[in-house]
Amino acid sequence: MQSPSPPASPAGLAIIAMGVSGSGKSTLGALLARRLDCPFLEGDDFHDARAVAKMSAGQPLDDDDRWPWLDRLGLAIGEAVASGGRAVAACSALKRGYRERLRRAIAAPTRFVLLNAGHDELLRRLTQRSGHYMPASLLDSQLATLERPGADEAVFTLGSVAPPERLCDLAQAWLEGAAHRADGAARASGH
Repeated sequence: MQSPSPPASPAGLAIIAMGVSGSGKSTLGALLARRLDCPFLEGDDFHDARAVAKMSAGQPLDDDDRWPWLDRLGLAIGEAVASGGRAVAACSALKRGYRERLRRAIAAPTRFVLLNAGHDELLRRLTQRSGHYMPASLLDSQLATLERPGADEAVFTLGSVAPPERLCDLAQAWLEGAAHRADGAARASGH
C-alpha cells in the first residue's frame, strides 16, 4: 500500500511526539518523519551524560536537569526546520513549561502529538524494552510530572495502543487539518 503524500503545511513546522517513557513517541516520530520526508530527532540523544547516569541509577530528573536538555533539543529542531522546512522529534515534554521552552527555542510553528497509554500497558512495554537507560521504576515519577495539555495548546492526543501505522495516519490527518485551518485563517485576514 502506498503512503499518502506529505501534508501541505505552512513553511516551517516542528512536530513533536510526546508522552511518558514507553508511550511510543519514538516509534511514531520516526514513522511520521519518514512519511513526511523530513528529519527525525530523538530527544533522548540530547541528554547529557550526567542526566543519563542519573536516570540509569533510577533517579528522576528535575527541572534543573531538563532545562539545558530542552534548550539543546529545541535549538536542533529549530535548525532542522530552518534548513528543511519541517522536522519531527520525540520528546517527553511532560510539563506545559517544557513545551513552551521548546516552542521558544524552535522559533517556528510547533505541534505536539501526545501519546496516552494506561499504567499497566506502559509498564509492560518498559519491562520488555532492552538497551534503554530509562528503567521502568521511573514510570510513576513521569506520570506524576505529566501536565495534561490545555485546550489552548496545539496538541493532538492519541491512545497509543493502536498500531503505529494507524497512529501515524491519525497524526498526519490532524496536521493536514491544522494546515488547512491556518491557510483559511490567513486568507480570511488578507495575508
